[in-house]
Amino acid sequence: MTKNLALSLALAGLFASTVHAQSTAQPKDKAGDGDARVAMCIGCHSIPGYQASFPQVYKVPMISGQGQKYIEAALQAYKKGDRKHPTMHSVAASLSDQDIAFVAAHYAQLAPSEAAPVPDTPAAAPADVAALLNKGACVSCHGANFSKPIDPSYPKVAGQYPDYLFASLKAYRTEHNASVGRNNAIMGGIVKQFSNAELKAIADYVGSLPGELHTVPQSRFR
Repeated sequence: MTKNLALSLALAGLFASTVHAQSTAQPKDKAGDGDARVAMCIGCHSIPGYQASFPQVYKVPMISGQGQKYIEAALQAYKKGDRKHPTMHSVAASLSDQDIAFVAAHYAQLAPSEAAPVPDTPAAAPADVAALLNKGACVSCHGANFSKPIDPSYPKVAGQYPDYLFASLKAYRTEHNASVGRNNAIMGGIVKQFSNAELKAIADYVGSLPGELHTVPQSRFR
């Protein structure tokens, strides 16, 4: 074997390895059909209005159109136990960091073709709710329309299911529970200022807003 031939073969092998690594880090298409990592999510997050029954009853969140960095951060939190949810922990724990990036990228770019643009500012909140939002400084992180967070690792929340938002807010102040709870110092400090009724009012308003979040049926659910 000549030196030139050996070098060509080595470069070809390196190129093939690079292409394979890139293909496993990003979705191959919008549907992600046949990928086992996405298949684990379809059974809950690709059925419109699907409702969880354990450990709490609420509609599972819409994640299509959610920010990629937020989805990654959420899955890492479930994996590490900073967010408590038995099913989500099992799913996230089975994923490598590269797998998590793949799933997050897939859902971040998944949206229905007829999705309408979200206004920069929503309709004004009722006075009592506006006071609660101001007290929690919610727009300072989630944006004036609750769909343009100031940091990509923060969630879009406009239009999310209100019952899920309510359960999530309560989870930030839940302690000593093996199945429910979220460890986040900022959100924990914020929600402790409010009663359950006030948190529900916030969740109902934010959930009523137009947003970029969707449930997009995939493959076997179409």
